[in-house]
Amino acid sequence: MDDLARAAEVLTSAGDVALACHLNPDADALGSMLGLSAVLRSRGVSTVCSFPNEPLHLPPWAALLPGSEDLVEVVDFPDAPSVMVTCDCASADRLGSLEPAATKAQELIWIDHHRSNPGSGTIPLIDPAASSTCEVVFRLIGVMGGEMPDDAALCLYAGLVTDTGRFQYEATTPETLRIAATLREHPFDHSRLVQALYEDNRREYLRLAGIALARASFVPEANMVWTYLTQADLAEAGVGANETDDLIDLIRTARDVDVAAVLKQQQDGRFKVSVRSRGASDLAAVAAAFGGGGHRLAAGYTSDHGPAGTIARLVTALTLPSPAA
Repeated sequence: MDDLARAAEVLTSAGDVALACHLNPDADALGSMLGLSAVLRSRGVSTVCSFPNEPLHLPPWAALLPGSEDLVEVVDFPDAPSVMVTCDCASADRLGSLEPAATKAQELIWIDHHRSNPGSGTIPLIDPAASSTCEVVFRLIGVMGGEMPDDAALCLYAGLVTDTGRFQYEATTPETLRIAATLREHPFDHSRLVQALYEDNRREYLRLAGIALARASFVPEANMVWTYLTQADLAEAGVGANETDDLIDLIRTARDVDVAAVLKQQQDGRFKVSVRSRGASDLAAVAAAFGGGGHRLAAGYTSDHGPAGTIARLVTALTLPSPAA
């Protein structure tokens, strides 16, 4: 029996399932978790869903995902679930304070699509070729059989749209588009969802983006453009760090530049580094060298070295010859 069939068997026979996704979840993380939860609930399974931010803080678009209103705080998540599912976690530490629950779970179904994932869980459903974790969940639901609720379709579509960059990224395959078409057959407000995901920034964010753009610098030896934001920048603008996740997509539009990097200072003083490539760099390998992970063209990690030190190290990693060279 393959892992998809094993996971489907465990979930269809379970009475209770605990589901978790990564810290500061994006639409793929929340969508895959809430989509699978909606399917399980439609079949009489009791579910509990959470992520390790304390307290939970959801971006505005998350209110459009059915089931988001039932998310529980970490303190209310089961300590030792009989069946637990993780969604979109490239590594165990992305579960934060929910990692002990995963360690104690009797069955741990680990659903992910990051190439850097080491293969966690008692049942690992990890496909680096998949466009998104929502795509892997869609396959799992197909193996489980039965009807897909409209709520689940909306949640999975949200993750599919965002992790493919509205179907423009390298990982978008014909199968990805077929899945999207199947999900769009369900009655939900597609336009409202996409507007909430992509066209709903506060004016304060636009001013902060202007600061980041003014700081943008080009490093020719690494063919990279980069910028940064500090905690002082965020405080002065009145913008939360979670509101700046899309900034990297603006920086990466620089013409004739392969790598884009955005450094955002966290509350502990360290910098979260988000990197994107147009195709010439393997960013998963670069991020892994700094304790992070992700995909070949999109990855991230955390740095202790401040903007200048972080960029110096990143440039070195990008310009080192590959082992095969």
